[in-house]
Amino acid sequence: MARLFSSDSPHTPRLKGSGLAALRLIRSRKVGPATFHRLLREHGSAEAALAALPGLAHTAGIKDYTPCPTAAAEAEIAAGQRAGARLLTWDDPDYPALLREIADAPPVLWLRGDISVLDRLPVAVIGARNASSLGLRMARGLASGLSQSGAAVIAGLARGIDTIAHEAALHAGTIAVMAGGIDKIYPSENAALAETICETGLLVTEQPPGTEPVARHFPARNRIISGLSRAVVVVEAAHRSGSLITARCALDQGREVMAIPGHPMDARAGGCNALIRDGAVLVRNSADVLTALQSNQPATAQATQPAIPEQTTSAAQTEAAVQVRQPVAVTRRLAELGHRIRRSPVSGIPRDAGGPVNLEGRILARLGPSPTEENMLIRDLGVPAAVLAPAILALELSGRVQRMAGGKLALCNS
Repeated sequence: MARLFSSDSPHTPRLKGSGLAALRLIRSRKVGPATFHRLLREHGSAEAALAALPGLAHTAGIKDYTPCPTAAAEAEIAAGQRAGARLLTWDDPDYPALLREIADAPPVLWLRGDISVLDRLPVAVIGARNASSLGLRMARGLASGLSQSGAAVIAGLARGIDTIAHEAALHAGTIAVMAGGIDKIYPSENAALAETICETGLLVTEQPPGTEPVARHFPARNRIISGLSRAVVVVEAAHRSGSLITARCALDQGREVMAIPGHPMDARAGGCNALIRDGAVLVRNSADVLTALQSNQPATAQATQPAIPEQTTSAAQTEAAVQVRQPVAVTRRLAELGHRIRRSPVSGIPRDAGGPVNLEGRILARLGPSPTEENMLIRDLGVPAAVLAPAILALELSGRVQRMAGGKLALCNS
């Protein structure tokens, strides 16, 4: 039975006792997750830790220290309820068991959506924001295959790979871990996607409602993505990227790290190729991911894992596997919510929130050294062929794009 919650039926009453004390403790000055857990170990309870905080602060040279007031914690709870969210404290029975295992587990979580998705096999699918067309197709096929096999796909609601992974898993439920408050969707163009996720999946954050995401929140968000997951699959990542931070968190937490290999000339594949060189599991599709997970499970646990689809062997089959599209109903729902790119009423050229899109730049961002079918490029960009063709020609003439056999395009090597 789905465990849903909304502002119409609040599941977070006025917390009392240890729950309210835990919220006050983590919201107190100078207290982060690591300090929170150390204080619990030393003092035995959140209430005792709160009582000890002023004395500890005075010993450390901090005068007039006051823990988070009860009224401030209750105001946060009220704000979360207005956003239709539920608060889970670290000792709540519904708190995700895998996440509780990590050393710096979030003391509190705000959730919005269907909490039952946490009961499924959790696999993170992450990658570059500036993803190539091939990378987006791989993410779509991977996330769709995992979702259809019974896994819960986890990502960070970012542009690029994360967005595609969420979209491909919408029909069965996906988990989006946010860097800001539960009511602060970032990036803003994913607001409609976030609303759709709540219908079958879950939004998760450790930040208080109303918190705008800032740079320091994203590495902390990444440890939650990996902490919730049994495995982290990196689809595309440059040598220095947030996806590699998540992979490092996964290694520290004892999670499986997997990566899809990419062209050695494509900088967006550099991080994935380096992960594989250093021991990450090379995967090509969802079947590879599930096989790797099952091979590392005790025999008693394998019976509860999703069934593995038959392994594809030919290049044609593999290409077909990564082109799985989300169900028509989900696509229509996203369109109704305005998630798709708006079009100019005059020229038909896509627009984003900032005005006309630099089409040549968007084409270059989707291409890499590996050949990409022009049809796929048209579909990924959402641009009519008649509009796209002159831009591709201009890029060919400038020596930045080359046309390959079979109607495929690739970036020039030089």
